[in-house]
Amino acid sequence: AICCGHLPLLFLLLHFTLVKCDITDGNAEHLKREHSLMKPYQGVGSSPSSQWDFWGSTLVTSSYVRLTPDERSRQGSIWNTVPVYLKDWEMHVQYKIHGSGKKNLHGDGIAIWYTKERLHPGSVFGSNAKFHGLALFIDTYHNDEAADRSFPYIYAIVNNGSLPYDHGNDGRNSELGGCSSEIRNKDHDTYLAIRYSKGRLTVMIDIDDKNEWKECVDIGGVRLPTGYYFGASAATGDLSDNHDIISMKMYQLMVEHTPDEDSLDWTKIEPSVSLLKSPKDNIDDPTGNFRSTPLTGWKVFLLLLCALLGIVVCGVVGAVVFQKRQERNRRFY
Repeated sequence: AICCGHLPLLFLLLHFTLVKCDITDGNAEHLKREHSLMKPYQGVGSSPSSQWDFWGSTLVTSSYVRLTPDERSRQGSIWNTVPVYLKDWEMHVQYKIHGSGKKNLHGDGIAIWYTKERLHPGSVFGSNAKFHGLALFIDTYHNDEAADRSFPYIYAIVNNGSLPYDHGNDGRNSELGGCSSEIRNKDHDTYLAIRYSKGRLTVMIDIDDKNEWKECVDIGGVRLPTGYYFGASAATGDLSDNHDIISMKMYQLMVEHTPDEDSLDWTKIEPSVSLLKSPKDNIDDPTGNFRSTPLTGWKVFLLLLCALLGIVVCGVVGAVVFQKRQERNRRFY
């Protein structure tokens, strides 16, 4: 049996498969402490030796980092000061969103960032709207009136700085994939893991504190550079919540690359996604997930079977037509 308490998401390959594992440990020997935020939050502050810096309404306690209190019109963020030069990585986030607001009377949510910019306040969950890199949004307030997405909703966006975030549609036009998740006012902390390896972005969640991952986003063709920064931000508007980060743990994934890949200057890569269709057409399943994956074995088999049946049908039809023409020609002799 495989115990995934000491393995990252490498073995979590089945869509919406629940897997027993220790949610935050990963592979301890590959934990990158310079990119990790953990209790008692040493190395947080504005000193030259600090590895994390914060802004706005952020409050650092011995138990959590509160990005915003349950008050209106607040913004806060915390950012790693050390750029990440890993090609393959996995970030585990332990967080909690809670407040006094009843159903649909709370907001706005948390964003987890891997971007070129850091400590850049803005209108998107307290950070920059035209960002370079990856953003994962834990969105608790529904601006879009469309009924096909249930909130709270977790979704991913990759941007090269050219597209502003669409508030009115909750980022729908740029969304790569996502899932609905009841993460507010839990009696326990909630978790997510973001994995990037060999051009594939995978997001897993655990909202029930049962040491089980559930797939939320899985998409290939993603290109992210090295040298960007991790961070977390949150914002409230007319509605509010407490947005707490308990930990952010960064793991290096030991993955082999081809010589051509190793020779690339990964700091010069432009954030992008190779899609077979527009992100706004994410309708492959009810949660809006879009998967630009290669054809699986059974899909290839079905295609070949259909092609073979087509050839047989054409052959039979051709033989019948040929026989009737022969019979017709005999009548004239």
